[in-house]
Amino acid sequence: MESNRAKVAAGVEFEDLLPVMASKLGGDGLIRELCNGFRLLMDKEEKVITFESLKKNSALLGLQDLGDEQLMSMIREGDLDGDGALTQKEFCVLMFRLSPDLMEDSQVWLEDALLHHHQENGTQRSSFY
Repeated sequence: MESNRAKVAAGVEFEDLLPVMASKLGGDGLIRELCNGFRLLMDKEEKVITFESLKKNSALLGLQDLGDEQLMSMIREGDLDGDGALTQKEFCVLMFRLSPDLMEDSQVWLEDALLHHHQENGTQRSSFY
């Protein structure tokens, strides 16, 4: 099997295992695992990933060799609201953005999730298009 690589800000590459996880866990399972990863990296008091919490816990992601500027670059890339930290939603969005294969599959998962939701709630499925 060919190795998937994804580029992180500041030119850092990492092994893109999210598509493998998604195929094994399904969309819901992948989101649960991303949320677990977020909890491992977050500042326990502030409930967000700060530069300090990312630096302290970066070895959990295999990123222990990254410098401060590279870690800050990751925070900046994912920080959608400009507060200098990553919320759980921002973290999950960043992980999807850093995984090109997941981006391709995400619409299929969204449609499947919506179909499942509509079937459970007995509502009619509407189209995005």
